[in-house]
Amino acid sequence: MTPAWEAAGWEQLAPRVGRRRLPGWDCTAGLVVGSDAALMIEAGSSLAEGAALRTQARRILGGTRRVTHLALTHPHFDHVLGAAAFAGVEVYGAVGIETVLTTGRDELRADAVRHGLDADAAAEAADLLVRPHHLVCGEWTLDLGGGLQVLLANIGPGHSAHDLVVLVPGVDGGRETVFCGDLVEESGAPQAGPDAVPARWPAALDRLLELGGEDARYVPGHGAVVDAAFVRAQRATLAARFGVS
Repeated sequence: MTPAWEAAGWEQLAPRVGRRRLPGWDCTAGLVVGSDAALMIEAGSSLAEGAALRTQARRILGGTRRVTHLALTHPHFDHVLGAAAFAGVEVYGAVGIETVLTTGRDELRADAVRHGLDADAAAEAADLLVRPHHLVCGEWTLDLGGGLQVLLANIGPGHSAHDLVVLVPGVDGGRETVFCGDLVEESGAPQAGPDAVPARWPAALDRLLELGGEDARYVPGHGAVVDAAFVRAQRATLAARFGVS
């Protein structure tokens, strides 16, 4: 691990890729660093958490560089309520997430409070919530500079109705890294809330494995980094749980 990642409290996964497991709900945020741009994956559960992520990223990036892009993997409070802390950043999400973040703000706020977030912090974050500027239908390639092109893929529905994953190719001797959102969870059983689409979830994981391949690192929305065998096992568990093939 390079000193900059370590000093910021992040785990470096590859030469230009790192992640941080956030306190509270163990949500994972990611950072991908190109020569010209930097992509944050997830915004945290509050404005304070989003601001902390942005500050940590600047420490890793050094100088005057900052986060330029933000990807939201799905519209749950612990992943999106910090988005307003990323003013001026290009925000990406799966097609349909914009409707949830517009008409579903009251439910996001209420869900955050139910899970223990301070009511005032939840209300402030919901009031200022940022809609994505770019909606991904299928796949979208982001060129971050220095030969680093990141793939955003809309492979849902599954855990939610609008699941986006981020694939970072293996560069500078690193392995491919796949940020899975909550399509994959390691620290507990995958959670299927009212917006989950159980019948489509195993197929979404099939697509995830197809894109990432056998040798990639898979970064769950919650928990430790896993491999393709773990994802396949979780796919089988979900298929049995929901009675789908």
